[in-house]
Amino acid sequence: MASAVDVTSPVLDDVLGLVLQPGPGTIGIVLAALAVGVVLEGPVVTVVAGSLAGAGLLDWWAVWLVAVLADVVSDTVFYLLGRGGARPRLAPLLVRLGLTTRRREALRDRVDENLGQVVIGAKVVDVGAIPAFLAIGLAGVSYHRFLAWAVPAAAVRTAVLVGIGGWVGGRFASELADRPWIIVAVGAGTGLVLMAGRALWMRVAASRKENVCAS
Repeated sequence: MASAVDVTSPVLDDVLGLVLQPGPGTIGIVLAALAVGVVLEGPVVTVVAGSLAGAGLLDWWAVWLVAVLADVVSDTVFYLLGRGGARPRLAPLLVRLGLTTRRREALRDRVDENLGQVVIGAKVVDVGAIPAFLAIGLAGVSYHRFLAWAVPAAAVRTAVLVGIGGWVGGRFASELADRPWIIVAVGAGTGLVLMAGRALWMRVAASRKENVCAS
């Protein structure tokens, strides 16, 4: 009978040791990896990092700061793409990123009327963030005005996600101190559940809006 896979193998322990207990020479790598993860899949990675902070394996403030900075940098990239969206070479890219003509017209009116509502809405409904920030840039909103809304929104959202992850990690810290990979898995699962719940809420809200318009 084949032996069971040992999830606490030396290789896995070494990798987790690098991530969870980085030395002076590797702390930059860990923070950079966290930043890249936030850019690629912000909510899930942020909750995972928060769960590690809650378990005492990472510093809460370091996780929060890196996640906020990465979030703002990501938002800035799409804002700048929007600023250059009038150029013929960039216009097709904006469409591929979700800023269709119909959505652009709708967002343009909202940006002119209430920039804060657009930014906060984009942060709450993450799947609509890219078109929103592209539209803000395309509308010619100044960068400092954009940051005045984007930074506080990112700070609050990140604090909530890290806080949720921290609560999850704290619940499992004592039992799973020797198996941090389980904390990572639980944190990732929590992040995915949050994303699924948000997607379901968006679908229900959109369906209700369509029914109201139809009636």
